[in-house]
Amino acid sequence: MTDTEKITINLSPVDMGQIDLLVQEGFYSNRTDFIRSAIRNQLNTHSDSIKQVMVRKSMAFGVISYSRSDLEKALAKGKKLDIKLVGVAFFHNDITPELAREAIQSLEVHGVLHASEAFKQALADRMT
Repeated sequence: MTDTEKITINLSPVDMGQIDLLVQEGFYSNRTDFIRSAIRNQLNTHSDSIKQVMVRKSMAFGVISYSRSDLEKALAKGKKLDIKLVGVAFFHNDITPELAREAIQSLEVHGVLHASEAFKQALADRMT
């Protein structure tokens, strides 16, 4: 698991040229540095709104990892999981699609979901 994810964006030639000019003048070390900085600035600008939504939706923040035994323990307690997360959700490969459907009521991940394709297909109707 990496600590960054790759995204692709399309920019106009004029926007790209302006970024290149700022890089050339030493304001940023490269295009990626500029884009990361711009994204962080926007996230900081909207941080109160993000916090309010997370509280309203009872969402966790960070990295969470589930294994087969975690889901089995929840079922043994008679619980179905409602997972709401901003960050990274990692589901181990030892989780069968059947166990996922039995143990997970709903799954909402804003960020990155690391799980097998079979897991994702099994929960497709429960993911938002």
